[in-house]
Amino acid sequence: MSFVSRLISLAVLFTPVALAQAPAPSSVRLPFQLKLIGPNIWAAIDDAKGDAGANAGFVIGDNGLVVIDTFENEAAAKALLAEIRKLTPLPVKFVVNTHYHLDHVAGNRVFAEAGAVIVAQRSVRTWINTENLKFFGDKIKPEEKTLVENLLKPEVTYDSELNLFLGSRQVVVTFFEGHTGGDSVVSIPDASVVFCGDLFWRKTLPNLIDATTSAWISSLSDLEAITTQAVPTEEASRAAVFVPGHGDVGTTSDVRDFQKYLQYLHDVTKPLVDENKSDDDLVNAVLPELTKTYGTWDFFKDFSRSDITDTAAELRGSKRVPRRDKK
Repeated sequence: MSFVSRLISLAVLFTPVALAQAPAPSSVRLPFQLKLIGPNIWAAIDDAKGDAGANAGFVIGDNGLVVIDTFENEAAAKALLAEIRKLTPLPVKFVVNTHYHLDHVAGNRVFAEAGAVIVAQRSVRTWINTENLKFFGDKIKPEEKTLVENLLKPEVTYDSELNLFLGSRQVVVTFFEGHTGGDSVVSIPDASVVFCGDLFWRKTLPNLIDATTSAWISSLSDLEAITTQAVPTEEASRAAVFVPGHGDVGTTSDVRDFQKYLQYLHDVTKPLVDENKSDDDLVNAVLPELTKTYGTWDFFKDFSRSDITDTAAELRGSKRVPRRDKK
């Protein structure tokens, strides 16, 4: 029996939701690959060219849907909504933004105009129209500034945990420390499926620009426990599905591998920071070893150097991270 088959056979025992049929193949090339990962649970995995910018997904319940993240552009969001409409006429009741980064929230307005309520951790509403500006650098263009300022804010916010109900189907939204300070994990207890946002990158180097990796490493230890809330068995843990913010759908083992990456950065960087090495010296010392172990991971060329220097800044206590909204 395949991995997904085991998951579905297990989860069906605990949910009354009938399994939707896969949408018919489209002649239009989608900017993502749609994958059935549980009973009426779909992951939308960014294509190899990054046309969607990040991953997303959705959960179908008795009387509506929850969409998780909305990509980095409205064209991809519209394509996802069109695929949803092929599967079900039920309304999109909620969109959960897993964090504020542009590549996960730029399609919010598409779903809001279709009737969805945008939900996120409290700080996302504060940061979405401000902190995203930094990704365009000092020479930000007027149209880029306007894009960020016009991103649709979440309409409902929460502090630590929120339960959404689609009839009998429960979707749990939980705050975790790590990637930005305002990250949400979306779990479906009846199916051992977790949408992790950018708290998990499968075989992909992460962007650490806002990260507190010491807290992140701890948070990753808690993700596995989420999958056994409804079905507390070893089989459920093995069959659990974790949807990353970037990279393909993963397993518990993949989450542990990602955690090992963050821990490795700490372990190799700290002694050099303690010796007051400069960032150039740090990179020159760490990068060869990092390349041996993680050089085949996606985004290695994009983030390997900055992952080292960001980790060093965190260890020194000099790293700037967004100030969390505690109102």
